[in-house]
Amino acid sequence: MSSTNVLLSIIIPIAGSLSILVWRRKQAHFALFTAAAAFLSVTWLIPPAMRGETFVSPYFMADGLSVFFAAISSLVGALIVLYSIGYMKKYRNLTEYYFCVTLFIGSMLGLVFSANLILVYVFWEMAAICSWRLIGFHRGEKDIWAANKAFLITFLGASVMLVGFVMVYLDAGTFNLAELRGSGITGLAFLLIFIGIMAKSCVFPLHTWLPDAGIAPSPVTALLHAAVLVKIGIYGYARFFCDVFRIPQEAGRYVAALAITSAVIAGCSALRERNIKRILAYSTISQLAFILFGLAVTGVIGMTGALLFIFAHALGKAGLFLCAGIIEQKTGTKDIKQMGGMMKVLPVTGVASALCALSVAGIPPLAGFWGKFLIIVGPIKEHQFIFAGLAVASCILTLLYLIRLFDTVFLGDVSHPGISERSSSLMLISVSVLALLSLLGGIFAGIPGEFVQVVRDQIMVLR
Repeated sequence: MSSTNVLLSIIIPIAGSLSILVWRRKQAHFALFTAAAAFLSVTWLIPPAMRGETFVSPYFMADGLSVFFAAISSLVGALIVLYSIGYMKKYRNLTEYYFCVTLFIGSMLGLVFSANLILVYVFWEMAAICSWRLIGFHRGEKDIWAANKAFLITFLGASVMLVGFVMVYLDAGTFNLAELRGSGITGLAFLLIFIGIMAKSCVFPLHTWLPDAGIAPSPVTALLHAAVLVKIGIYGYARFFCDVFRIPQEAGRYVAALAITSAVIAGCSALRERNIKRILAYSTISQLAFILFGLAVTGVIGMTGALLFIFAHALGKAGLFLCAGIIEQKTGTKDIKQMGGMMKVLPVTGVASALCALSVAGIPPLAGFWGKFLIIVGPIKEHQFIFAGLAVASCILTLLYLIRLFDTVFLGDVSHPGISERSSSLMLISVSVLALLSLLGGIFAGIPGEFVQVVRDQIMVLR
């Protein structure tokens, strides 16, 4: 595996973000070029990663897990930047916006390729700072309050996590992940690191900042939910507690119990909401907890399902948030009770929303089906039937609130007859690609499935 491509994948978006501050003309197109170049650089790493090759240096490393997350984040990030060109053109402060977005993507790529715990922490916090500025983009009182809340919760979680990293160093004498691989970890260090993961991935009770962050522009919420921020926590759990450290089986069961409880609570909350972006935010909390549940439940099947659903959720949830952005911009409201009949006036958005929603709900033949199915089968194979029952309940809740959302927004009488999809071509391209990939990812599940098997086999060496 080429060290050059690994370093380029990190350098391109970070250097590109700094260049946007200097070259302010056509910053949107430059940001798109940067995001696309980062994605192409990552794609060069996929073939060697699928052959099981790895690259390790004192500061950066690349293996199946890091390339898997990098490919998902950079692909979805590039599509969100494309969408932003159409969505954000009427706003001011676009230099800051595109700077933060490209640096956000670079932070995620830097984190997943980091080879030691201190670099992980640095990129973890870089992402938090970017999200803080993006959530508060409109600079209103509510925007700033939501941004500060998100930053404080995630920053405090990361600070606690850093204490856990220091405890690991005091025990092992190194921050290097390759050298730490296979080592044990104390219960307190595990708890401190896991708190940081909880804050970033919005696990109950540290989930409250994410629904409030829906006040940000829709491309920002898509980045937060599908491409970068909350995926960082899932990557952290997979890297630290599935790949590097040996943790007691009891710890995994406690995490699984907390995760599936969080999934059910968030699903119930989504059923009660009227704000379209808060519904999708609670959906993200629920689905990420469901993924964490799959990672925490011991066994090959649950691990495979979790990795597959990470791929499906990134595509589907990004598509749903971007579709919500089109609807909000056209109707001027986030209240689903003030919407209706959107399928008749926004047909492409409606079809894309339907496909993405069906994937997130785990309906065949969409991409989300395979991951959810295996996550449910995992605890059954381990004879953990209560866990399996709660997982089924979480899936039913997901289907119910997404059906309610689609029925209220897209079916029935037309609430805004004067709107159309004209002048939304770039936004429609982005949501259409995400919806199409959600469909093809299920029909041709063997393609992502082969990659997932390589990642799973590398991780399961320690299980």
